Amino acid sequence: MSVEISKLPSGLTVITDTMPHLETAALGVWAGVGGRDEKPNEHGISHLLEHMAFKGTTRRNAREIVEEIEAVGGDLNAGTSTETTAYYARVLKADVPLALDVLSDILGNPSFVPDELEREKSVIVQEIGAAQDTPDDVVFEHLNELCFPEQPMGRSLLGTAKTLKSFNRDMLRNYLATHYRGPDMVVAAAGAVDHRRVVDEVAEKFASFEASAGPKPQVAMFGKGGSRVVHRDLEQAHLTLALEGVPQGDLSLYSLQVFTNTLGGGMSSRLFQEVREKRGLCYSIYTFHAPYTDTGLFGLYTGTDPADAPEMMEVIVDVINEAAATLTEAEVARSKAQMKAGLLMALESCSSRAEQLARHVLAYGRPLSVEELVARIDGVSVESSRKAAQGLLSRSRPAVVALGGGRGLDTAVAFAEGLTRSKAKTLLH
Repeated sequence: MSVEISKLPSGLTVITDTMPHLETAALGVWAGVGGRDEKPNEHGISHLLEHMAFKGTTRRNAREIVEEIEAVGGDLNAGTSTETTAYYARVLKADVPLALDVLSDILGNPSFVPDELEREKSVIVQEIGAAQDTPDDVVFEHLNELCFPEQPMGRSLLGTAKTLKSFNRDMLRNYLATHYRGPDMVVAAAGAVDHRRVVDEVAEKFASFEASAGPKPQVAMFGKGGSRVVHRDLEQAHLTLALEGVPQGDLSLYSLQVFTNTLGGGMSSRLFQEVREKRGLCYSIYTFHAPYTDTGLFGLYTGTDPADAPEMMEVIVDVINEAAATLTEAEVARSKAQMKAGLLMALESCSSRAEQLARHVLAYGRPLSVEELVARIDGVSVESSRKAAQGLLSRSRPAVVALGGGRGLDTAVAFAEGLTRSKAKTLLH
């Protein structure tokens, strides 16, 4: 087995997958902290901290950090999500020690130079402005607020101009020390790597991180649903709908994912065929399910002419409810094949593989083998997928957000709020 895993005395986990046919390696540090860990006065600090990691350490200035990696042909990047923050690199196999040195340096010895901090806060304010000019971002920001009201889960990752202004280097240092701890961190590497050498390098370079776990985030509570219409003078109406999904460890996760894919996961999905191909009501429509530690979020997005919004939402609701009751063997088989193909294709990319291994360790405490994942997908049946769909439709009241102009948006959200709930009840009795 090419996957090897070690736990250091600090609690930090090192996991690798050696791919002998590759000459490059992808590696990174994944910390189990993200937007949901922030207190109200810390809104946006996870994302700011990720930005500041590249702005200088006690050993390297901002330019030296990127020049050292790019001088060997590598690249360095990072990303913040609701539950994790990742810092990762892609390099040639000979440069794995350099990448680990840089990653450990930016997390273990950040300088948080005041001038750099102020500049980066301004950069993120510009990023917030760009997001506000992007309807797709705006509509999902409102949807998250509706799904998780008055909770960190419902806030944007970027923060606000006001919260950003309040952050200083002491707050960043405190947040880093509180949440970046050994038991909550994973170093993952895939490709041209040697497990023992990676472990030795990590043990030396990440020795300063605390061995006790950080605080747990607030338990997420899906809201009461409802609707929100955000009026803007736009060419299209942007429509979103969400329901409470299931967490990562739920037994119905894969069955629900199969239903989600069948409903709106590709060009052969029911929604794409009915709404776009048959009726020409939109260019794009899709569904997704995002599982978290203690909850999940099923979502749908589409855009249409404001005058067509009521018809669009009525059709969507009918398709969702019909699919929950009439899912077929052929649809389930097609969705399962897509999921397995996506899983196996990801194994051919060392970057995707390293990320997958890290996320498994953070979510499940161990890597799930390919055989185990395939078996879970194969275990989904028409009956289990229908049951997962019906559970989805009865678990929560829908949260619906429409963004755009025109008089049809209120009618559109009313269709989504009322019909889904009533038909879901019918399905269960």
